Amino acid sequence: MAKFNILGVYVDNRVKSSQMLQKALTDCGCSIKLRIGLHEVDEKTCAVNGLIILQVFGGAKASEKIKRILKKVPGVKIKEMLF
Repeated sequence: MAKFNILGVYVDNRVKSSQMLQKALTDCGCSIKLRIGLHEVDEKTCAVNGLIILQVFGGAKASEKIKRILKKVPGVKIKEMLF
């Protein structure tokens, strides 16, 4: 089993999908050890796209469940890293 299971979740429209995405993450909350959200922002702009980094707790089974749920959110792409 991997010691660190990291999911990168790219969101192409944070505003449009935020409610559905937040519900999905909340439903999976007991399997998410760490969550970091990143998006471009400056004095003039707040980007509509962004990246969420998740550290998954619970091994491959939990990771597959989270990926399955997140893939239902429009505009979401997922990459996985195992260490």
